[in-house]
Amino acid sequence: MSRVSAHPAARRAFHVIIVTIVALSAIAFRTVRPVEAQATAATHDVRFADQIAAFLDADKKAPPPQQAILFIGSSIFRQWTNVEEQMAPLPVFNRAFGGSRTWEVLHYMDQIVLPYHPRIIVYYTGSNDVNAGEPAAAITGRIKEFIARVHTALPGTRVYFVAINKSPDKRARWDVVEAANAEMKAMAATTPYVKFIDMNPAIFDSKGEPRMDLYREDGLHFYPPAYVEFTKIVKPVLTAAWREMSH
Repeated sequence: MSRVSAHPAARRAFHVIIVTIVALSAIAFRTVRPVEAQATAATHDVRFADQIAAFLDADKKAPPPQQAILFIGSSIFRQWTNVEEQMAPLPVFNRAFGGSRTWEVLHYMDQIVLPYHPRIIVYYTGSNDVNAGEPAAAITGRIKEFIARVHTALPGTRVYFVAINKSPDKRARWDVVEAANAEMKAMAATTPYVKFIDMNPAIFDSKGEPRMDLYREDGLHFYPPAYVEFTKIVKPVLTAAWREMSH
């Protein structure tokens, strides 16, 4: 018989030590994600506070629908100004902002993502991270953090990640775009609440070259006809998902 089991006082002291270790471990586990989120904000500049304030003000005046379909992300979605009309009758609303990057969406998601309790999130991000010189692993790491936080807060919600566009402005970094998209496509293949939508086929011609007629002068943003093409890809996917989740 050991000394711990032989002496009551020793057993009590041993028990206190174990309970303390378990409690401290639990506290540490609960604080990992907030610390990671703070580190992301601390190591990158976070912009667009005025746009977020405008969203929140609009929400007070005319609250968007709960349990609906949220489009979130960067300017590719922000400039999809008639997405609600093109996705009708699906209950869609748009909270994409600025030329946001993955860390900025993470920073603001407690204000303009989670409070809406969306059933489906359509998420386009990463283009601006690529242009900022970020490697694929860092980009997908933050995308996965967004998905993890959504799943923790809203376990019944699906996230439809829209592949990063292989736009002409980032031709020199198409390898980064392809690596990030491949990683997210692989995640979607093994994660029930994550789906992958690729709009890139709509913006390339039969010779595998970008359709420059769809692009604005910057080689990144699109003219309205591009969004007609995107609707052809995205709307059938969301319609089927909404029908399935409504039964």
